[in-house]
Order: sequence, then C-alpha cells, then structure tokens
Amino acid sequence: MFVTSFYQNKGLLIRLPIAAGALLAVVLIWTVFFPMPPTQLSMTTGGALGSYHPTGLRYAQRFADHGVTLNVLTSDGLQQNIERLRADKNPADLAFLQGGFGYLGTSPERRERSRIETLANVEIEGAWLFTLNRTITSLSQLKGLRLSVGRVGGGSRTVAQKLLAQAQIDPKEITLSDEVGMESAKALEQGLIDAVFLVAPDDSTTLKLFLAIPNIQLASLGKSQAIVGRNLYLESRLLAQGALGGGMPQRDTTVLTATASLVSREELHPALKRLTAAISTEIHTNANVFRQAGEFPSLKRLDFPSSPQARTTLADGLPFLERTLPFWWAQFVQRLLFIALPIALLAWWLMQILPSVLRWTLENKLIRWYGELKFIEHDLIQADVPGLDLARFSVRLNAIEKDLLRFQCPKDMMARCYTLRQHVDFVRLRIYSVRGR
Repeated sequence: MFVTSFYQNKGLLIRLPIAAGALLAVVLIWTVFFPMPPTQLSMTTGGALGSYHPTGLRYAQRFADHGVTLNVLTSDGLQQNIERLRADKNPADLAFLQGGFGYLGTSPERRERSRIETLANVEIEGAWLFTLNRTITSLSQLKGLRLSVGRVGGGSRTVAQKLLAQAQIDPKEITLSDEVGMESAKALEQGLIDAVFLVAPDDSTTLKLFLAIPNIQLASLGKSQAIVGRNLYLESRLLAQGALGGGMPQRDTTVLTATASLVSREELHPALKRLTAAISTEIHTNANVFRQAGEFPSLKRLDFPSSPQARTTLADGLPFLERTLPFWWAQFVQRLLFIALPIALLAWWLMQILPSVLRWTLENKLIRWYGELKFIEHDLIQADVPGLDLARFSVRLNAIEKDLLRFQCPKDMMARCYTLRQHVDFVRLRIYSVRGR
C-alpha cells in the first residue's frame, strides 16, 4: 500500500522533496522575481565642463558609501542622455535632464510611453541671456546677431531654438554658434559673438565665467508671462539686484527658469530608485538664489512620470530596514524575512501535516475494523442469535483477518495491529461459545 510506504519513508519521500521544493522556490523567487540589486550603475550627465558632471561625481561618492559603484559618463547633451536611457543594449541607469525634454516640452500628440521615470526634481536653472555693452529686452532684438547657444543636442541649444522660433526669428536671420564654457566667454569678451544663451544653475562654473567679464549685461526679457504660457516647463522669476554677487544683476531682472530632474530608466531596480532618491535629499537640500533650503528635491511640475519608490522615499524616507542597516544587508534581510522565512514555515508545516494525514488514513482503517468487531460483539450479547447470523459473523471475521494480513502496518502502529488480531480471535471464540450453547 503506497500510503504505508510513504508514511514509513516520510523522511525520504515527503520531507526531503518538500525541503528541496522549498529551496528551489526560494532560489527562483530570489533570483528571478525579486533579485538583489546590481552592484554597478551608470549615470549619464553632460559635458565635462557643465554643471551636471560634477554633481554626478558627488552622487558617485555617496553611492560608494553604500557599496554601489556609479560610473559617471559625459555626454554630448541631454538628447544623448535620453537616448542612453532608452537604449535596448547597455542602457544608462540614471541621468540629469533639463526641463523641456519630457512631457512638458512636447505637444500631447507626441507623448509616447517614455520608459523614463522621474526620481526627483533637483535644481532650478536660469535661462541666462548675456550681452556685452548691449541691452536686450526682447528676443526679437537678436535678429542679425551672432548667438552662442551650446552644442547640438544640448539643453541650452534646444531651449534657445524653441524660443527663437516662437519669436518668429528665421534661422537665416541669426547666426548660432556652439561654443561652451570658457570658449563662449572668451568669444563674447573678444567680440567674436554678440550674445550668449545658456541654461545653468546660479552656482555653475560657466555662469561665474560670464559674471566676471567687465561690462557684462544680463537681459531682462519683456512679456515673460507670454513666453511661459507657450512653454509650460519654464517659469518667470524675479532676480533681485546684486543677487548673483559682484553687483549682478545691476537691477531687478526677470529671468526665465527651468527645473532640472534626476531621472532613471523604468526598469531600474526598485531598491536603487529608493537609494537614489534618498541620496538626492542629501545633495540638493541647500538654498540658492532661486530656492529655499529644503524645497528640493521635489516632485512638482514633472517632465516624466514619477517613480512610486521615489515618491514614497521623498515623503516618508527609506523603509525601516534600509534606514537602519547597511544597504546590502538590508536587501539580504528583506529577502530572508519576506521570501525565505514564509516558504520555510510553509515547508515545515507541510512536513508536519502530511505525515499526520497519512497516519490518520492508516489509523482510520484500524478504527473501522474495530468498529465492525464492536457491532459483532454487540449482536452476540443477544439472548438468541440465529445460526445464519453466526455464520455471517464468521465470514466477516475471516475477511477482516485477511485484510489485516494484506495491511502493511507501520512499525509505530504494530502494537495496535497485534491487539486487533487478538480481538479478532477473541470475538471468534465468542462465536464458538454462542454456537455451542
């Protein structure tokens, strides 16, 4: 009987397969459905002289403190950052993007599933328009001038081209050049170009280069609200006189600003999204010209959908384990508690319950035979038992005895089986005694 075989070999046939299945389930869930985070990430930033690359290096230092290697990559511009995030082969994991490169910068009919998520808005960047000994109050005044807007694919050039097109300036009516950083500052100072347009935070190295040029002027554009209305990713802010230091700007000036975001590819491991959002709160909390302390990072006015993990982390901080344990230990303990422990408890319960069910099945057979003996004994008590009934009782006792001989009794139930045989013999003797009366 296979029930007896399983029960007698429960260690080999029941408990060992359950333990192996539990181990396989833990490995499968651990490695396929909830894998450990990768140990290396890549972040695409911008040009080596831009403001994003030094910030990326700060992130790399913080990630290293948590045992994660962050490779910071330079790029030709924000368009390349987006392409790297969306790449099918060896995609970048993190990137900085300037406002206007996502949903807020495109028309509704062009909005496709981005495969990019926002982890946090991390900076407010000014759209600076500098001239030398020339006052600019309208974009239309740029007609016929030589304007430096940065490299193709860069954020400054993209925003500048949008604004020039909205100001109805034909590309043939203006000369665009691609100098950046020190090159554009020298070109402006030497009169090789007439104006420079760049998008950068107020503490960027490039901005400080322009502020150091004698007689530099910062344009204050009129009708800024109309520009903002056509470009939802821009805001109009009033920059107080002298706010940039060195007497700049020379008067209260209206400056257009855009929000810079830290984004990730959608498939990035959730734990690393949480860690990145937490690191952003350490790096981007200080105040500057455009924002107050603690205002950033935030998730307002997003160019791309926000990450659920980032929303939770920015609102409530890291989960308890990740907040109290080192990053990798937290991931290991999480999987022990939520994968290995439940499966181990289920396996232990099955190891206990299945042998019990088999034992109950075997004992139920013995109990049923005992019940039949009890009915026969009860009938034998009667004063006058017909001979036909006595014959029927004898046939039933013989059948029980044959079933007992075929029954493979487990070792720990041998005593009960032996007692049952004795009871069969005892009832048979009662039948003989009743028949002889």
